Amino acid sequence: MKIVVLDGRTLAPDRSAWAGLERLGELVLHDFSTAEEIPVRASGAAILVTNKSPIRAELIAGSPELRFITVTATGFDCVDLAAARRRGIPVSNVPEYGTLSVAQYVFALLLELCHHVALHGDAVRAGDWTRQPDFSLRKTPLYELAGKTMGIAGYGRIGRRVGELAQAFGMHILACDPAAHPAAAAAGDPVAWCDLDALFARSDVISLHCPLTEQTVGLVNRQRLRLARPGAFLINTARGELVVEDDLAEALNSGRLAGAAVDVVAREPIEPDNPLLGAKNCLITPHIAWATVEARGRPGPALTKSLLR
Repeated sequence: MKIVVLDGRTLAPDRSAWAGLERLGELVLHDFSTAEEIPVRASGAAILVTNKSPIRAELIAGSPELRFITVTATGFDCVDLAAARRRGIPVSNVPEYGTLSVAQYVFALLLELCHHVALHGDAVRAGDWTRQPDFSLRKTPLYELAGKTMGIAGYGRIGRRVGELAQAFGMHILACDPAAHPAAAAAGDPVAWCDLDALFARSDVISLHCPLTEQTVGLVNRQRLRLARPGAFLINTARGELVVEDDLAEALNSGRLAGAAVDVVAREPIEPDNPLLGAKNCLITPHIAWATVEARGRPGPALTKSLLR
């Protein structure tokens, strides 16, 4: 049985991290695969392992040996699920590997928006504190989270964990996720449920945790951003395509939003003409919310375990 890992580098560049798969068959490990290389490298594979390399309908239809596809991440958007379903090919993911890390990172971004710690630290080293007479130097307004409302769009594993952390900060929680609502209500989560427009209108902080689907592409757009409270923050650690980036840049530059922090963009790596690069009060990080040492160590064993079942 041939097992092909299309893009193992970002997750685990050391081959030893994939050693468990070698017990199951012939393992072919690629650090990265371009769109042109994917069909050639996938040829003859019974199992395809991908993190972000797209596995589209043409490839699935033209791969008679293919029996299983697994995504070493949470989202399924890199796989054509309908095409896999037509062939009867199961598709798995690793849904819990990054839950704690991504939720923690949401608050790293949010606290930076509230306090601009790096800016103030740089100001001290530049001598700004030394050159002024007061005991305290404030370069930006500073904000307290207690009593504010966190709106969570997408209340799955990560969204729920974000809600738990927000409650620890004394925040009120709004959630929008039709699929999660009944389960959460049964569990007694102290959240208020609303639709997405109401969430934007009532939240001081909006955090996106939706999967990328045909229904969620562009859900953060000019119309919805106009509903947001003046002074609100937007955080996106989910998928870049959830946001119409020109519209977000416009909302930031006009002052409609006080700030945004995004760990993902629509095209990655980010392109030089991305409008968010020039937007006011926009913090952009390079898709690292998932990438703690601990989280990166989880998919390999989980993948091996799933294949052994």
